[in-house]
Amino acid sequence: MNIFLNAEMAEGFKSRSQVSRIVTEAWAGKELYCPECLAPNISATPNNTRAVDFVCKCCQASFQLKSSRSNFYNNVPDGAYKTMLSAINESRAPNLLLMTYSPTRWTVNDLIWIPYFALTEHVIIPRKPLSVNARRAGWVGCNINLSRIATTARISMVVGGHIVDRHTVNSRYKKISPLKELKPRARGWTMAVLNEILKSGWKEFTTRQAYCFEEALHMQFPGNSNVRAKIRQQLQVLRDLKILDHLSQGCWRYR
Repeated sequence: MNIFLNAEMAEGFKSRSQVSRIVTEAWAGKELYCPECLAPNISATPNNTRAVDFVCKCCQASFQLKSSRSNFYNNVPDGAYKTMLSAINESRAPNLLLMTYSPTRWTVNDLIWIPYFALTEHVIIPRKPLSVNARRAGWVGCNINLSRIATTARISMVVGGHIVDRHTVNSRYKKISPLKELKPRARGWTMAVLNEILKSGWKEFTTRQAYCFEEALHMQFPGNSNVRAKIRQQLQVLRDLKILDHLSQGCWRYR
């Protein structure tokens, strides 16, 4: 993989967004491998293909590339809210690639891969409907809330201009890939509890300690009035997926 972008691809274009899209998509089509199956290239989809920019011809994994000159923070703008929810619940959501680049050196600074199964309903936040005076009055877009995605599911492919070994990328993916076996609607709670465990920094903990996640989880799932029971349930799910070890009654270890 070469981190240098070819700015000449956008020669003649003045719009910053157009330049960014043309240059970064050209780079991805030439340099990016499939992090899931390690096929050497991913292929660009036809123009105007909704929500999908690239497809791996070996494993059929689909990817959406979002690029920015500045760092991504908690909220990443995306398309129509209802369309995104439908894609998630039907397991049609693409893998997400978040790229930041330098517009002066024309190099890739950071590239993060978020597997499609890490995009759950509670990660997708609706934006305010467009005003009645807008061309698409009433249209509701969405943001992807990165803070609700477990850090282990934000897999770095490039960090600070340094390329992460592709086998390391693939190995990190395999550690969380059992999560894709869960049904989309069940996956939200599992990912949310895993995210809280990772944020805590605990390697070993008790069920009672995990109850401190109750308030944060209730904010994400306000319709559930028995959060502690869900926490206990999800600890068992994570055990079955071999992401947690059950040491003894009420004691757990993150692998």
